Amino acid sequence: MLTGNHQNYRIILASGSPRRQQLLEETGLRFDVVTKEFDETFPGGLDGAEIARHVAHEKASCFREEISESDVVITADTVVWCNGRILGKPVDRDDAVSMLREISGNTHEVITGVSIMTKSDEVMFSETTMVTFEHMTEEEISFYINTYNPYDKAGAYGIQEWIGLTACSRIEGSYFNVVGLPVHRLYRELQTFLIKHGME
Repeated sequence: MLTGNHQNYRIILASGSPRRQQLLEETGLRFDVVTKEFDETFPGGLDGAEIARHVAHEKASCFREEISESDVVITADTVVWCNGRILGKPVDRDDAVSMLREISGNTHEVITGVSIMTKSDEVMFSETTMVTFEHMTEEEISFYINTYNPYDKAGAYGIQEWIGLTACSRIEGSYFNVVGLPVHRLYRELQTFLIKHGME
């Protein structure tokens, strides 16, 4: 069982997302939160899972030179993949409206890429959840955006908010992955990683 109480390593969650911080905290792990400004651009020609893993890896790479041998850095990136294209964080209200129109009455993929990195090693994985939304009216879309301001969320929505309660009709896969962190998979992968490096 992981508790994060050991003295021979320190877990760093490199994310400013309060949702990711809360999810990881609820596993019982102790960790520090350290964030950096990061350009989340990515090369063209990648699919959703490749984009999520690429961005998570690049976020982790920012820390490699400054961490100690006993530090373990966790980074994550969540993307929404719909109709063969990425839906990132909306840049403005019109963009948010456009994204919600696209997922309305449709099924999309929510993909989170995760990196677990030490100074000398890294393991990466991605988790995919299929999410289906009922058709939303223009009034419902406007209400959600005006009330919840989902500009910091991929796909312009948070599944744990009003829109998830009223419009999401089906989820296939991890719910917590849609919130922003596949904690069940991360917990197991982290345990294996620490054992491999003699840190657990």
